[in-house]
Amino acid sequence: MRLLEALAAASHPLTVGEIADAVGVDQPRASRLVQQAVHLELVRREADPDDARRTRVALTDAGAALARGFRGERRDAVRTALTEFTDAERAELARLLTKLADAWPGR
Repeated sequence: MRLLEALAAASHPLTVGEIADAVGVDQPRASRLVQQAVHLELVRREADPDDARRTRVALTDAGAALARGFRGERRDAVRTALTEFTDAERAELARLLTKLADAWPGR
């Protein structure tokens, strides 16, 4: 799922190296993940327009649908979890999460 999410969040198809960085694995592991996803027809390899020796990886329609569905499920789960929060508590949570994101190492 992290592979599909990384591709869904990207503005363009990614190289295996970019996928490795995005999902926090080494390149051989990312290459195996891509190979599995290609086999499942969730992603496809494309020629890199800037370098014919490289390929980029893009979501197929099935992969994009799966990523959207997973994100929708998480969004629904968060919405459900927040129903007991007051408006002030939601605002404080948002403030604290923003602070955490801003302080995240390597950001």
